[in-house]
Formats: sequence, structure tokens, C-alpha cells
Amino acid sequence: MLVMLLLLLVLFLATILLLFFLPSKSSNTANEFEKTPLTLVPHPPGPKGLPIIGNLHQFDPINTHLYFFQLCKKYGPLIYLKLGSVPTIVVSSSKLAREVFKTKDHVFCSRPSFVGQQKLSYNGLDLTFAPYNEYWREMRKICVTHLFSSKRVQMFSWIREEEVNRMIRVISSLSSKSKLANLSELAMDLTNTIICRIGFGKNYNNDEESTNRFQGLLHETEAMLTGFFFADYLPFMGWVDKISGASSKLERVFRELDRFYQELIDQHLESNRQKSKKQEDIIDVLLRLREEHTMQFDLTLDHIKAILMDIFVAGTDTSASTIVWAMTELMLNPNAMRKVQEEVRNLIKEQQSSTTFIEEQQLHHLTYLKAVIKETYRLHPATPILVPRQTLQKCTLKGQYQIESKTLVYINAWAIGRDPESWENPESFLPERFLGSSIDYKGQHFELLPFGAGRRGCPGLLLGSTTIELALANLLCFFDWELPALMKREDIDMDVLPGLTAQKKNTLCLVAKNFTGLQQM
Repeated sequence: MLVMLLLLLVLFLATILLLFFLPSKSSNTANEFEKTPLTLVPHPPGPKGLPIIGNLHQFDPINTHLYFFQLCKKYGPLIYLKLGSVPTIVVSSSKLAREVFKTKDHVFCSRPSFVGQQKLSYNGLDLTFAPYNEYWREMRKICVTHLFSSKRVQMFSWIREEEVNRMIRVISSLSSKSKLANLSELAMDLTNTIICRIGFGKNYNNDEESTNRFQGLLHETEAMLTGFFFADYLPFMGWVDKISGASSKLERVFRELDRFYQELIDQHLESNRQKSKKQEDIIDVLLRLREEHTMQFDLTLDHIKAILMDIFVAGTDTSASTIVWAMTELMLNPNAMRKVQEEVRNLIKEQQSSTTFIEEQQLHHLTYLKAVIKETYRLHPATPILVPRQTLQKCTLKGQYQIESKTLVYINAWAIGRDPESWENPESFLPERFLGSSIDYKGQHFELLPFGAGRRGCPGLLLGSTTIELALANLLCFFDWELPALMKREDIDMDVLPGLTAQKKNTLCLVAKNFTGLQQM
């Protein structure tokens, strides 16, 4: 990072000298933009950049969504930047998101070829980072039909219920010993374990070494996927990535990940056990498809590893983050906490279930819980900036602005969730706004985009949302939650860790008290 800053400083100073010695433009040239007809503007408004580096010296890669949000206040919901040699736009309103995701989705549906993402996805063999082409369409068909269909997600329900039940028992044990429950750690452990069992057929619950390896790889992978590489924005300076160590670090992370995937695949290939389709994990499914040769291309082990990378990254931190932010907001809003706990506990009482555990088949009854989760998605989308897109051809936005081919496109889901044109009292946590509302998070309503929309919407939406609903329903049913001694609601912080996923910076540690009323139900 220090090397990058020093080099940008050198480029900045060189640019200033260049501007100083260049003759000034004529007044006709200076007024060229003003004379451009309103129906044909070269690009949207945005901060002025410098020759060569554009706006790179202004760009904040740590708090990107907040940086974009501040620009949005000054320049409007559609912003133009030049990041080195890369033309870039930022979308921060639901109206523009509708145009990008629906009206012109066929133009805005590709991905940029960033160094870290390409390397870790085996040169775009995955679903998330693959460019839009026939291969991507075939790969999405595999994921939607075989890996994340509603039928497949339902097959994994016993795993989710088993792991949520285990988490409840752990918290109950902590409660009986008057120990704080670290919900940040518990939620991460829950989602990691569910993904490992569903995706890889592995359970790391009692293997601390393997758990640490898994989490370490996950964090390094996320860092590389969002890391800065000169080659992405200033291709002629790609050599800097080598001398700074960025390239060698990326190569090391890739080798470790490849070894991790290969070990998982080898364990499945060496196993002589016969599994029914209901018992298959995702690696089993992919290896079976590889043997059946039913696709338009040969499914290699590299294809399988690339898909595992998507599951590895997208399926863990995101769900855990939403669980923690939901509990944080409920602790800050006791009326909402009371309402949602009454709902989940009344469900147990009304259905006279043989168990007090809320099962997945009961979740559709929990209207207020779903409203709480939607409101959490709105204020705290797990990925505040959706995975960047790239335009396939020239087009216009708002019928006025010209957008070049191969323009980088950022969608600020965090800002869209706070857009006052779409939401009344946008900064307030009000689950009631979703009661009786048709607005959902499945990609048809562009005011709420936690999973994206259009062709590149997240195919794992159902898997992630079901895990979140099941975990929260049971956390709220079994326990009454209190702040630690001497802590007040205003002491709860809302700081966010930098990274691909918006994790709460400081862990959420609460007092869990077993709800005695369950015994009378």
C-alpha cells in the first residue's frame, strides 16, 4: 500500500508539471462541453481528474461505498470517474438501477478482467467473474439447475437445522454459565460450517487447525479479490505489482487455495461410498456432472475449483454479517425486538409443535421477522458495492449520457437503500415499512438489491436468505437478549470493517438469557 501511494504521488507531481508547461486550451475548447446538446452529453458529471491517473488519487478503496455516497451528494445519483485508463460510472438510485439491471441489462452484464479476480477464478471459469458469453450462460444453467435450485436447497435443510440447533445449544450453555455470547463469532462459525457441509461435505466443528486454515484462506482470498493492482488501471505500470510483492502474494494465495480445493476433490474421488442424490454435497454433484458429459463443454477440475471459489467466498461472511447486523439493530430498537420475539414465540404456541425449535417449513408464517430481515438488507447490505460490471457496447443512460464500451460499472447498493426518493426516513430502522409492501429482495424491486438483479443476480439467494431466517428465528425464540453490564444502547457502535463484505468492526457480545416461557408452551 505504501509503494502504491508513493507511486501515485510521483505520477501526481509529474502530471502537475505537465499541466504547467502545456499551453492552455482555447476558449472554444474550454466551452466545448457547455455547447454539447443536452441530449448528447459525453459522460455523466463527476470530480475532475488528472491526466494519466484520472481520479485514482481521490479513490478510497477502503470505504468505497461511503466515498461514492459523498460524491453522490455533490454530483447526483450517476457519477463519472476515470480510474487510470478505465472509464467508470457509479449508480446510486433505484431508477438508474432499474435501467442498468432491467432495461439495458444486456449491455451492462459483463465483468471487468481484474488481475486478482481472474487469477483466483481460474481465468474466469467461475460464475461470478466470468465475462458474459455462451460459456457463462452454460455455467449459470449448471448452478441454477443443479446447485442452487429450490429443490436442492430444500435437500440441505437438515444440515442447516442441525447446525442452528447446535448453535442454540452452545449459547444455552454459555447462558447457564453467565458468559457473554459473542454473536459475531457464533454467526461466522454457523455459516462457515453450513457452507463446508453443503459445499464440501466437511465438518470442521472439532478441528481447530482446519477451521483456522479455512478462515485464514477466506480472509486472504477476499483481500486479493478487492486488492489494488496497477495492471488493472494503469497497464503500463503492471511491473509495479511485481516489485511491490502484490503479484507474488496473489500467486501464493492462489496456490494455497488450489491445494485446498484439490484435497477436497481428491477425498471425494477416493471415497468408495455410494451416495443418493439427497446425500450429495456440491462437489459430489459437480463430479457426477463431469462423468455424465451432458454439458456443451467438458467440465474439468479447474471448472469445479472455480465454482468452489464462488461458494467459498459468497456463502460464508455474507450471511453471518446479515445475522449480526439484524441483532445489532434489534438491540438498538427494543420495540422491534419485542414484536419479532412475540411473533416467533406465538408461532410455537399456536402450532403446538412437539419441539420448540422453529423449522424451515414454518418460516413462511413469520411476516414480521421477514420485514426485519428486509430492513437489515436495506441498511446493511452484505456487499455494499455489488460486484462491478462492465459494459459490452456503447449506450446511453437517462437518455442523455453517453457510456463507452468497456466502462466499469459500480452499483452502490448501500446508497440505494438510503435514497430519500425511495425511502421515507431512510436512516431509521423501521421493519413496519415492509408490512403490506410488495417490495422484495429477489431482483424485481430495484430499491432493495442485497443480492443484485438481472442476469448477474446471485444464484445462491435462496440458500443465503433461508439460513439467515432460520438462524434469527431461533435466536429470538430461545433467548431474551441484554447488553453486557454497564453498557448502554448508545454505546453500540456501527463501525464497519473494510473488505468485500460489510462486517461489523467490533464484535457483538450480548447476554443471552434462556426464555423460560418456552417451558409452558
